[in-house]
Amino acid sequence: MCGLSGEMRFDGTRPDLAAVERMSARLAARGPDGHGIWSRDAVALGHRRLKIIDLSERGAQPMTDAHQELTGVFNGCIYNYKELRAELQALGHRFRSTSDTEVVLEAYRRWGTDCVDHFHGMFAFAVAEHRTGRLILGRDRLGIKPLYLAQSPGRLRFASSLPALLAGGGIDTSLDPAAVHQYLSWHATVAAPRTVLAGVRKLPPATVRIVEPDGTHEEHCYWQPSYTRRPEHAGMSPAEWRDAVLDALRTAVRRRMVADVPVGVLLSGGLDSSLIVALLADEGQRDLATFSVGFAPEGGDEGDEFRYSDLIAREFGTDHHRLVVPSERVSTALDAAVAAMSEPMMSHDVVAFHLLSEQVAKDLKVVQSGQGADEVFAGYHWYPRLACAAREEEPQRYAETYVDRPHADLAAMLQPHMVPQEDVSGRFVREHMAVPGAETALDAALRLDTHVMLVDDPVKRVDNMTMDWGLEARVPFLDHELVELAAACPPELKLADGGKGVLKEAGRKLLPHQVVDRPKGYFPVPAITHMAGPVLDRVREALGAPEAKRRGLFQDSYVAELLAAPDRHRTRRGANALWQVALLEIWLQTHGI
Repeated sequence: MCGLSGEMRFDGTRPDLAAVERMSARLAARGPDGHGIWSRDAVALGHRRLKIIDLSERGAQPMTDAHQELTGVFNGCIYNYKELRAELQALGHRFRSTSDTEVVLEAYRRWGTDCVDHFHGMFAFAVAEHRTGRLILGRDRLGIKPLYLAQSPGRLRFASSLPALLAGGGIDTSLDPAAVHQYLSWHATVAAPRTVLAGVRKLPPATVRIVEPDGTHEEHCYWQPSYTRRPEHAGMSPAEWRDAVLDALRTAVRRRMVADVPVGVLLSGGLDSSLIVALLADEGQRDLATFSVGFAPEGGDEGDEFRYSDLIAREFGTDHHRLVVPSERVSTALDAAVAAMSEPMMSHDVVAFHLLSEQVAKDLKVVQSGQGADEVFAGYHWYPRLACAAREEEPQRYAETYVDRPHADLAAMLQPHMVPQEDVSGRFVREHMAVPGAETALDAALRLDTHVMLVDDPVKRVDNMTMDWGLEARVPFLDHELVELAAACPPELKLADGGKGVLKEAGRKLLPHQVVDRPKGYFPVPAITHMAGPVLDRVREALGAPEAKRRGLFQDSYVAELLAAPDRHRTRRGANALWQVALLEIWLQTHGI
């Protein structure tokens, strides 16, 4: 829920309230139900509210604690806030609201920066200490809620989206060559703390930053599960692992029903979202609202998986809603989806999520979604190949199976000033995989995918597209206790049955076999996959625009080659290379860069 923003000055001047207002205004879609600005000394905070917990004005933000010592803004949901509230009350804390925001403030008063260890949830927050002048920034363990930063001499600005920072003004919008390298290597993913803009960074997941009044700061990562086998699991049979995973997922789904408004489900018809529906039905949910989206076929490819989502809706008696999108609607919806992106995202389902969220938001404010299961439980096709690699071979195997193109290819794509001298993306992978705490090559790959690639691709995509319509998406497969359990699960149980084996075994206890044993689906948007009709027209327009010519990011000869055969050039992972190139340029132009 919500969008936050703020500024902290280090040069003795007061914060620029007009800039904070502009940032807050840009976040209005994330929080259409309320608006507030607070300023004291060197810090100003802005907030846009989406009312989900404590619908009264007592839950409004920015919020100052009863002792007038802390003021904070918060985005997300603390699922165990009622339990924490009771614990804090027993310790003498008093509450004026029933909101989870006040629990965050009181938890900080009690435990300081260790408060994050007590939270089950998704969150980003900023807390200003009145007495010391310090600012505390925090982000949840899996980076589900975003926090963007822009530091310049004399000030720090922060916001829930990159476009909000741009609205504040004074941002260095030059491109970061290392980030562009990652974008073109990793299917449009750019790992924290980088963004494609040199002047904007992201607070990494599971990180708390303490900013001092003079602008110095320290930060620490407070959580990283070990991807090793643990003594307490020794001797567990496959059936016991199945039951442990199912119990943990049941808890995760139950936690994410905490709200003072109804909660629905985005139902693709795949194993992951179907499991969420089944578990909610098992918990006694009746007439659960579920939503699916599909597209017109193109180039011989089907554009929907309604046969599976309809099956689950019938099986569990949900109040099901279908959205069918004609191909011509994809091109007209593209620019709105790009405008909602905090960073460029090339995955086809970004448009689908944006269109679906628009419809869902007419009925609901909160949904659960199945993102994350493939990374957490090894569901992608490349994991078996990685699993048989020796540890020293793992970075190269990962590059061969995951990376879109080798470093050497970038010289033919980009203008010389944008090509780093070394393979910066490859170095990142090597360094991440060399960190202790991963027992096997597959463990190292799953750790990288779960804590880096997942955060800055599907998780960010879901947050951006849903929150652009004031819709909060909750992702039970990224419950941190479930992730810890999955990290410790023997690799062979995850790889079994073509991937996600232990999860499929759990599914067999609840779901029709047609859903559990179906071929793995990748969300189809044929009009983009095949660069059809108006989508191709939009791509040509962007790449031929004066801004693109002035920017000179890509080699003219390379762009001409792509445009001459729009559907032929594919990355090593099978993505349309023209779409990847064009999407970056469309994003830059859309955001006035």
